[in-house]
Amino acid sequence: MEFAELIKTAKVNNVVLSRPGLAPVKGTLCITSHHLLLSSQAGGNGEQSQMELWLLIRNVDAVEKRLANAAGTITLKCKDLKILHLEIPGMEECLNIASSIEALSSIESVMMTYPFFYRPQSMKLENGWQLYPLEKYYQQIASDTGNWRLSSVNEDFTVCPSYPPVVMVPAAVDDEALRKSACFRQGRRFPVLSYYHKKNGSVMLRSSQPLSGPNRKRCREDELLLGAVLEQGDRGFILDTRSAQAAKQAHMTGGGTEHRAAYPCWKRLHRPLERGRPLQESFTKLVEACLDPSNSMDRWLAKLEASKWLSHIKMALNTACLAAQCLEREEAYVLVHGYEGTDTTLLVTALAQVILDPDCRTLAGFQGLVEREWIQAGHPFSLRCARSACSHARLKQEAPVFLLFLDCVWQLGRQFPFSLEFSEHLLLTLFEHSYASPYGTFLCNNEQERKLCEVKEKTHALWAWLNSRDKYRNPLYARNPLVIWPSVEPQSVLLWQGLFLRWIRPSHYLDEAQAEIKKIAGNSQVHIEQSSRTPQEQIPAQTD
Repeated sequence: MEFAELIKTAKVNNVVLSRPGLAPVKGTLCITSHHLLLSSQAGGNGEQSQMELWLLIRNVDAVEKRLANAAGTITLKCKDLKILHLEIPGMEECLNIASSIEALSSIESVMMTYPFFYRPQSMKLENGWQLYPLEKYYQQIASDTGNWRLSSVNEDFTVCPSYPPVVMVPAAVDDEALRKSACFRQGRRFPVLSYYHKKNGSVMLRSSQPLSGPNRKRCREDELLLGAVLEQGDRGFILDTRSAQAAKQAHMTGGGTEHRAAYPCWKRLHRPLERGRPLQESFTKLVEACLDPSNSMDRWLAKLEASKWLSHIKMALNTACLAAQCLEREEAYVLVHGYEGTDTTLLVTALAQVILDPDCRTLAGFQGLVEREWIQAGHPFSLRCARSACSHARLKQEAPVFLLFLDCVWQLGRQFPFSLEFSEHLLLTLFEHSYASPYGTFLCNNEQERKLCEVKEKTHALWAWLNSRDKYRNPLYARNPLVIWPSVEPQSVLLWQGLFLRWIRPSHYLDEAQAEIKKIAGNSQVHIEQSSRTPQEQIPAQTD
C-alpha cells in the first residue's frame, strides 16, 4: 500500500482553522502520510508564513463533516480530546480531505505508523530502550533475597505470549512446573512477582484467573507454585478484581477461582473494578459532559455523576490501598488477578507500588514502573487505545485502563504535592503518547509483538526524549520515605481539570503558575522537611 493512494487532495488554500479559546487562523492546509499541516499565510508586509497546526493524523479519533453551498466544515475530534474545526472552500475538496484523514487515521499495520518513519537528528535509535531493563530490577531483588530467581522460561514467548522473556518466580519452583502452571491460567499468565516490599520482605504477585471450570479442576504445579511463595506460618491474600458473583459465573465459561482446599493458606478478597466496555462508556460520557456548552450547574453535576468516572477512580484507589495494607501492615503476600490479568490487575499492582515505594514516586522510578508493570507486563495498548472518547466506530476492545491509572496518580499528586518528583505534565504526556505518538514505546500489545515488528530496532523510545526536558519535574518535590495513604472519601476525589478541560478553556495561566512555582522554589532553595508535611501524608487512611 502506498500512502499517496489514500490522499485524494494533498493541498488546499484559504482554509480557516478554529479552536476553542483561540482566534481563527486562515492558511494553507497540507496532508502528508502521517501529518495534517496548516501554515498561516504571509502578511502583506513581507512577514513569513507561520506554522499554526502540526497534527499527527493517528491522533484523529473522529471526522465529522458539514456541507453548505460550495464549501464545507470538517470537525476533527482527537484522541487527546482536542477539537479542531476546518472551514474548507470547495465541496469536493472538503469531501476529499475528510476521506483522506479517515483513511490515514485508520491504517491497521503497525509498521506503517509514524514511529517507524520518525528520525529526529538529536537522537539515536538505541537511546532509551535500555534505560529501565527488567533483568536489572529483578536481579536486585534476587540479590536481596534468596527465595526468588530470574527465569528465562519464556525467552521464546512459547510459555506465555503476553509475558516478557524473563520473569521472577520462587527459587524452589523449576521451569517445568511453570509451564504446567501456565496451562492452568487464562492466557497462560502464571503467577509471577510484581513487587518486593523491602521493608518487611512481603511480595505482591500477579497472574490471570485459574481455568478451574465448572468441574473445579486443579493443577498440582500451580498449587506448589503459590505454596512455595509462602514461608512457614506466612499467609497470603488473593485480591480478585471481580465481584464474587462474576468470579462464580466465570466457572461456567472455563475460568474461576482458586479452590480454598487447594490453596489453604490463601484467603480470597473480592474488589470489583470495571473494565472493557463499561469503562470506555464511562470515559465517553465524561468527555461528552465536559464538551457540552449548554450545561447548567445541575445538569453538569448530573452528567458527571452519571458518567461514574470518579467512582471508578475511588474504587481503583481503594483496591490499591487494600493491596498496600496487606503488604505494609499485615506483612502478608498478595496475589492480584481478575480475568486475563492485563488490565485491572496491572492497575492495582502499579498503583499499590506508587503508594508504598518512594522510589516509584521519582521521575526515573515512575517511568520504570510504567515500563515494567504496563508495557513489559503485557497491557494491550494497541487494542485498548485504538480509539479514544469521541470515536463513532463500533467499540471492539478499547478501554481507558491506563488513563484511569494516570488519573489515580494525579489524585495522589494533588493530595501529596511534595511527594511526587514528576509533575502533571508528565501524566498528560503519557496519556497523549499512549494513544498517538511518534515514539514506539506504546506500540503493540506485548513484547512478543514488539519483537516481531522490530520496534526496538526501528523506532525511538519515549523515555530518552522525556528525560531531555525539565518541565516534567515537580519543583516542590522533597523525597518522602513514608507510605502515602490517600483519602478515598468521595469529596476527596476530584475531576482532573488539567486533562478533561484543558482544550475547553485557556490554560496559559496554569503554565504561568507552574513557572512561578519553579522560580520561587529555585530562588529560595526550598527544602521541605517531613515535619511540614500535611497530616494526610503522615496518617494512613482507612479503606473500606
